[in-house]
Amino acid sequence: MAEERSEGDKDAGDTAALFGKVPSYKFKRPNAVFRNFITQDGSSGYPAEANRYHLYISYGCPWACRCLAVRNIKGLQDVIGVTVVKPVFERTRPDLDEHMGWAFATFENEEPRASPDPINNAKFIRDLYEISDLENSKKGRYSVPVLWDIKSNTIVNNESSEIIRIFNSEFNHLARNPDLNLYPVELQASIDEVNSWVYDDINNGVYKVAFSTTQEDYDRTVNALYAGLDRAESLLEEHRYLVGDILTEADIRLFMTLIRFDEAYAVNFKCNKRLIREYPNLFNYTKDLFQDSRVGETVDFYHICKCYFSNFVGLNPYKIIPIGSTSWVDWSTPHNRDRF
Repeated sequence: MAEERSEGDKDAGDTAALFGKVPSYKFKRPNAVFRNFITQDGSSGYPAEANRYHLYISYGCPWACRCLAVRNIKGLQDVIGVTVVKPVFERTRPDLDEHMGWAFATFENEEPRASPDPINNAKFIRDLYEISDLENSKKGRYSVPVLWDIKSNTIVNNESSEIIRIFNSEFNHLARNPDLNLYPVELQASIDEVNSWVYDDINNGVYKVAFSTTQEDYDRTVNALYAGLDRAESLLEEHRYLVGDILTEADIRLFMTLIRFDEAYAVNFKCNKRLIREYPNLFNYTKDLFQDSRVGETVDFYHICKCYFSNFVGLNPYKIIPIGSTSWVDWSTPHNRDRF
């Protein structure tokens, strides 16, 4: 695996600042804590085995859903289990602190597509962090995704950029699609280069815009965001995907931001200069990926809207969910990407 700095996956529940008030500092994403690697040969201490690992996600979280998409694409549904949390934060330790975070359903069908924790019977994602490392858990970062080792009863990894590469390369002997490679050697330099600016300007860029606390910061970050979107639009004029003519991890990483953009980021995050559906290439590209059922089934607008409009209380104190465009923007309509 190529060396990559931690993107510090941060969902909305990492710090009180993100849901209680808008922070007074420039947005900085903290590093992920659990960085162990699963290997096919077991040399890491975590061998790739069927039904040993479990993925915890939120459909609201783009970082978590990229992991779910790669699991699906590789055909690991029968190898790695998945549990989905509820979309709206709850008090995790009401007698101890003010923390609000991801909660599991207390019974089946309490919330659409969310479930109780079948592995540890945990009530909150926070519980998993405290089981794994009580000292580090006191830092208050209880984010998804979480890749859990059932055998060792601990978190293996909570960094999505690493989890997707684990799924891509280390479970091929168990995967239904072992020959499908989202990070081929000959394209790794190009993928890493695209990932770098897509992450800084777009994936993380929408958050930098949202948590700007001065007009100067907002103008700087929103201009960087739209420069990144314009750059992606230009690339997609020439190729079906970001790095040529094959699907790679770079596409999965960008897609998860694009599919949330018009519904959540344009409204709640003040990213409203131009919508994704107003970019001819980006709109058709997003539809193309959405119509791949392995990717499209990771999209749940109910969870996305409840997550973004209920959890960022500093941005939306009354938790009003706008009517949105899901009732009339049909992501399943024909796209033009097969022209390549």
